[in-house]
Amino acid sequence: MKNWYLDQKLVIDSKFFALKQLITLTIIICGSLFLKAQEPVTYNVSFDNAVHHEAEITVAFPKTTSDSLHFRMSRSSPGRYALHEFAKNVYGVMAFNEAGDTLQIVRSNPYEWVVPNPEGKTTVKYTLFANRADGTYSQINESNAHLNMSATFMYADAFFNHPVEVEFEVREDLNWKVATQLEKKTDTKYSAPNFQYFMDSPTVISDYKKRSFTVTSNGKEYTIEFVLHDTASGELLDEYFDKVKRIVIAEKEVFGELPDFDFGRYTFLANYTGHASGDGMEHRNSTILTDSEGLADGGMENNIGTVSHEFFHAWNVERLRPKELEPFNFSKANMTGSLWFAEGFTSYYTNLILCRAEVITPEEYAKSLNRTFNYVWNSPAREYFNPIEMSYQAPFVDAATSVDPVNRENTFISYYSYGSMLGLALDLSLRQNGLNLDDYMKKLWEEYGKKEIPYTIDDLHFTLSLYAGKPFADTFFNNYIYKSGMPNYGELFESVGFEFAQDDEKPFAGFTVNNGNVITRNVQKGTPAYLANLSLGDEIISVNGEKLEGNESLEKLLSEKKVGEELTIKYKRFGEEKTTKIKLVADPTYKITYDEKARRRVRKHREAWLKQK
Repeated sequence: MKNWYLDQKLVIDSKFFALKQLITLTIIICGSLFLKAQEPVTYNVSFDNAVHHEAEITVAFPKTTSDSLHFRMSRSSPGRYALHEFAKNVYGVMAFNEAGDTLQIVRSNPYEWVVPNPEGKTTVKYTLFANRADGTYSQINESNAHLNMSATFMYADAFFNHPVEVEFEVREDLNWKVATQLEKKTDTKYSAPNFQYFMDSPTVISDYKKRSFTVTSNGKEYTIEFVLHDTASGELLDEYFDKVKRIVIAEKEVFGELPDFDFGRYTFLANYTGHASGDGMEHRNSTILTDSEGLADGGMENNIGTVSHEFFHAWNVERLRPKELEPFNFSKANMTGSLWFAEGFTSYYTNLILCRAEVITPEEYAKSLNRTFNYVWNSPAREYFNPIEMSYQAPFVDAATSVDPVNRENTFISYYSYGSMLGLALDLSLRQNGLNLDDYMKKLWEEYGKKEIPYTIDDLHFTLSLYAGKPFADTFFNNYIYKSGMPNYGELFESVGFEFAQDDEKPFAGFTVNNGNVITRNVQKGTPAYLANLSLGDEIISVNGEKLEGNESLEKLLSEKKVGEELTIKYKRFGEEKTTKIKLVADPTYKITYDEKARRRVRKHREAWLKQK
């Protein structure tokens, strides 16, 4: 754009006069904006009855210009895609005007309350019951207040873009402290610019331990905090935090920089206690980490993968974000076809980063691929859905609840696992061409994530075309994303010195039983058990006339048979004894192992993949 002042050959006095006018105009505009600044929605939260999992919450809504005030609980939660109906845990709802008079409340649906004809500011009080600590729900007890905001706070659509202030009345008798990504005003008072930000800002209040370190990125220093609610010793926390630090640095290397974290801070909120449920949930500048295993009880090894996964989301999902999720809608289920990338590629990097950060060995990394690979490779679900369509299933599977049986064993592959194996295939395929997935992720980050421009699947396809060439990108997307094909993993694993083999002599029947020899899962399509018409709930009584005593005897009996052998199975269904024949096949499970004797050129290629740059 041309400079107006240079184009107008003004004398210095004229320039100075114009500058004074500009400054005056700016002051007037800013003053006008200040006068019109939106009044915040304010909350107060107390925990006097924490022993019974209750919080008392008061919210003050500004004066509305509407003839009624509608306020509600969320139906969904950031990072989750199903409905959770948080209104079910709210009761004792009352509304008051500025004079303290009780106002009438009308209910028109299960998740919303309406005050007709409000006058001035409206104050709402309610009780929240909360007793599940994970990445979606809230938990309140005398150990902690674990608050996911959408599960905790009522909001009004009319004020969704207003700033938010919240005051926590912490239990001083329990030595509670507040930890959150929200902007700090005092030790107990915090704020957010709007509700989209507020709902994405989980808060934990407990007598926690904390560690932190600084990381420089693009000339700025960022503080990485790890807040831990656990009975672990300080020494164990130090050991764990050392792993966290290595993970942070390794993931920074993938993208070349940290995100520009608000307030220069990122916070891990870890709750590793016996009353927590295993989970992890990403947020803009923080993550929730929960598990029932403390660091001294297995959590040191078993929980660190969630740290790796959730921090990677600071780039992939929080800022490099599917268009369908922007903005997140708290009143309905949220669906996108990109979860194979958003969650799946993040899952691919989860253990790869642990390997690069030397939290696990290359041998352990190879072993870690087995379960996920075989789950994806041997699933019949690819007959029904490609990775995009699997992503569409998220509202039905992502911590969703239902009481009717489903056929997931035959119709669904987790987009976490499916996308993870596709990320692996893409990375190894790129490396065969002198490229790598890290640089593709950097390119996406620069174009979309860093600028916070939501992407579409077409954008992912196009960017791969720019990076690796159109033929390569078209082959990958047309065969493995828009369709359900499987890459040539044998060739790909060979290229990095991973052995990839099946046991042709190990027999396979295709059903899983409990200690009573009852089939416990839907039988997968195409397996010997499926072809023999065995089904969920059938009780296996005998094999070739030999009666069974517990599932161990069944497993031992089957393991002694040979591939191709036909067996007579007697079973009970709905109280009636039946007989069928089953022909054993070779176990379709592949075993992936680290090849110590790989050629030097292959080992060098493998190191470039598994080692930190």
